[in-house]
Amino acid sequence: MSAHSHTHDDHAHDHDHDHDHGHAHKPGKKKGHDHGHGHHHGHAHGSSNERRLTWALILVGVFMVVEVVGGILAHSLALIADAGHMLTDSASLVLALFALRVGRRPADETYSYGRQRYEVLAAFVNGLVLLALSVWILIESARRLFEPQTVQGPVMLVVAGVGLLANIATFLILRDGEDNLNMRSAVLHVLGDLLASVAAMVAALVIIYTHWMPIDPLLSALVSLLILRGGWRVTRESAHILLEGTPPGIEIEEVSADVIAQVPGVSGVHHLHVWSLTDAKPMMTLHAVIAEETNQDTVLAAIQKRLSERFGVVHATVQIERGGCVAEVDDGCHAHGAAVAKG
Repeated sequence: MSAHSHTHDDHAHDHDHDHDHGHAHKPGKKKGHDHGHGHHHGHAHGSSNERRLTWALILVGVFMVVEVVGGILAHSLALIADAGHMLTDSASLVLALFALRVGRRPADETYSYGRQRYEVLAAFVNGLVLLALSVWILIESARRLFEPQTVQGPVMLVVAGVGLLANIATFLILRDGEDNLNMRSAVLHVLGDLLASVAAMVAALVIIYTHWMPIDPLLSALVSLLILRGGWRVTRESAHILLEGTPPGIEIEEVSADVIAQVPGVSGVHHLHVWSLTDAKPMMTLHAVIAEETNQDTVLAAIQKRLSERFGVVHATVQIERGGCVAEVDDGCHAHGAAVAKG
């Protein structure tokens, strides 16, 4: 598809192919468009997150090996499940780290918006892994309830305690990083491990003092349900961005009405589309109807400013139409004063 169509009977907007560097087209007498940019790559935050992810990966990798060995020796599903979490954590941290590094590359002709969507893709994959792992633990827990196994409580307690310390340290390292969907998915993995370590310690204590073996699979299932909830949330949010859904907190009709009310000279807004490059970078395209005598450049600047300040839009493409709007019959667009939004 082309970047942005300038005819009124073809409104296909390929918003994945606008250039990432600032540019503006000289408006003509009848119509014009402008690309507003507010991209801030946050290299300092990116470097900080990269260091945090690297240290977290080292910690998780070392203690994953400890828990695998301990789980086998103790015959504990809780420990093996926790080690499984740590294995997926290692993969998720590698993926998050890769996405962060790739995302910092500048825009080019192949990726004109840059590669920041890799972070959303990494979060989506990590969310799917969390869902799959939770389901596997639930199935294995059910099997263990029907086929109980003797668990070595003391070994389980020691290994789970060491794993808990590692998970707490990893969680603290990642918690203070820059908030984005990619980092949140990594933190969620580690938080799941932390809960699994606590559950393993509780199960070990119950086994040591009561010899009640079902506690091991029962607590494992409880933790997997908690992780399942978080995994679903991350998967849903990242899928919404990848499918270019409207960002949370932004209502199409509200944007349209706000631009008409707050920007002098705008009498109508239509063909309004909102999506996100990442969870923190809303994007927008719209057509604005203005009167013949209205200064086009002034209106363009005012619309860009309003969209940035009120709705946090980091990139907006605005096309101006004078005196009325020429659009499809079925979109309800009328000249002079109509505000029609299309999703």
